[in-house]
Amino acid sequence: MEPNDTIPAAPEASAAAVPAHRPRPRGRTTLIIAAAALLGIVGGVAVGYGVQAEREPTPLTALSQPGLGYPAKPLSADRAPAPLPAAQDRRVKTDGDLRKLLVDRPEGAKKTLIDELGLGDGWEPIDQYAEMKFENPHYMFEAMAEQGLRRVASTSWDQGKYRNTEVHLLQFRSGELLGASEHFEGQMTYMPEAEKGAGNMGDAIKGSREGRYFLYPVERKAGYLPFYRARALAVRGDIALDISISDSSPISKKDIRTLAERQLERL
Repeated sequence: MEPNDTIPAAPEASAAAVPAHRPRPRGRTTLIIAAAALLGIVGGVAVGYGVQAEREPTPLTALSQPGLGYPAKPLSADRAPAPLPAAQDRRVKTDGDLRKLLVDRPEGAKKTLIDELGLGDGWEPIDQYAEMKFENPHYMFEAMAEQGLRRVASTSWDQGKYRNTEVHLLQFRSGELLGASEHFEGQMTYMPEAEKGAGNMGDAIKGSREGRYFLYPVERKAGYLPFYRARALAVRGDIALDISISDSSPISKKDIRTLAERQLERL
């Protein structure tokens, strides 16, 4: 190129030829920071776990109680407490003849038979109790069997022209389930209902923490005498108490209450 020759000027780059700047996608920076923080936490936990694993076990502090709360050796015969008298041992009473704990019939009342075999010995078959007392006897039989129902002692009597009274003692086996309480609670759930039960909350029985007695509304049907009912439910240990009174005349609260209290006193 000659000295006098001029260098041609470079053509101006057009705006279209300049590559456009691509902005960084939104959120990428946040993801990078979050990932770094997560890695830092994981790494810190791993390091801390490794340090702790290498340490010697820390011994527990000594117990403040110097010895056990019961003698290491059985007491000698002269120092051992005397066994509980049978009169004070409720287990002796209830594990015996349960029929002897049934309340006595009122004077002048006529004994009636409950068992279908006509033996009148005071023992009532469990299936018969379910059949006579519940609308769904098959379900109740299975439910009481699962609750550990052991035996049923019953008595019944008639007074006047139409009054009938039935007393049932249901004893359940000892175990993890509190069968008597479960049976009682199951009965109590529907007693306040008008369709299945008495339609009211009942009244408390003296001498029982949860026991209650109920008066049902009178049932009237054309061609029949009025039908009055009362029922008492309670629990004492492994025994559930179920008392029923029926009559064509009104039943007073005193009648069902005093009968339930008398029965509880014998358990």
